[in-house]
Amino acid sequence: MRLKTFAVAAVALVAAAGSAFAQSFPSRPITMVVPFAAGGPTDTVARLVAQSMSETLGQQVVVENVGGAGGTLGAARVAKADADGYTLLLHHIGQATSATLYRKLPYNPATDFAGIGLVTDVPMTIVAKKEFPAKDLKELVAYVKANADKVTLANAGVGAASHLCGMLFMKEIGTQLTTVPYKGTGPAMNDLVGGQVDVMCDQTTNTTGQIKGGAIKAYAVTTPTKVASLPDLPTTKDAGLPGVQVAVWHGLYAPKGTPADVVQKLNGALLAALKNNTVKARFAELGTEPVSADRATPQVLDAFVKAEIERWRPIIQDAGVFAD
Repeated sequence: MRLKTFAVAAVALVAAAGSAFAQSFPSRPITMVVPFAAGGPTDTVARLVAQSMSETLGQQVVVENVGGAGGTLGAARVAKADADGYTLLLHHIGQATSATLYRKLPYNPATDFAGIGLVTDVPMTIVAKKEFPAKDLKELVAYVKANADKVTLANAGVGAASHLCGMLFMKEIGTQLTTVPYKGTGPAMNDLVGGQVDVMCDQTTNTTGQIKGGAIKAYAVTTPTKVASLPDLPTTKDAGLPGVQVAVWHGLYAPKGTPADVVQKLNGALLAALKNNTVKARFAELGTEPVSADRATPQVLDAFVKAEIERWRPIIQDAGVFAD
């Protein structure tokens, strides 16, 4: 009886300690790891969210760029960090695709993180060099299928969003093209504008300016609905490729085991950031918008990552593209 009483008291003590910790959280600055170099789309999203969360939490949320190995170095650091809510990860679709792309990951993307919430979906666009002969998406598909040995498809490197979108495009049209990988979106876009490569699929954050400036041709946006910043661009569904649906979603994570109360407090700050007018305005300039409140939850993000792993696994395996 005494042992049972002691056990109950111990559990109550631990619960009380956890509650007290959550109430005082955060008592010092929080680090938000971005697993890519500064200045890119994910870094921009992170800095906007971090600034707003800092105001809500009353402690600075500091963005730290830990690039390398397709985003896996930064993710590994957060997976191994103390589960106290002071080290977070803001990652994109690569959080899910890395499970198949990389043979030896030092962490499990589906189980080693506590989701805080989805942040935003950045649409992709199917674009080509200015001189490309096809007038619309239907003509584009017909042309590349008839000239598969001549058409080049650029991407920003293995595992990049442009690479994933390109693989999905080739699978949907049943045609393999000559892919040209670059070390980032910048040089890939430069060569597309210069006419050295033919076609690319990339984020609106990287293509909108070039499309509006007439430097490249645009054929479709890869989301179910049109993008406000490119109102004349049809969706892949409306243009005849309904299977090419992909957006570069971003999610916010803490290490597995982070107290539920802390996760909830972080989620509250994230929700406030997604409602922030400044954040919404800057997102709109980037061709995206915050996800709805019902999607910005820990439960939705955790389930979404697992679903995306399963979605991309056969596409990556069929393409035979892996990284060590």
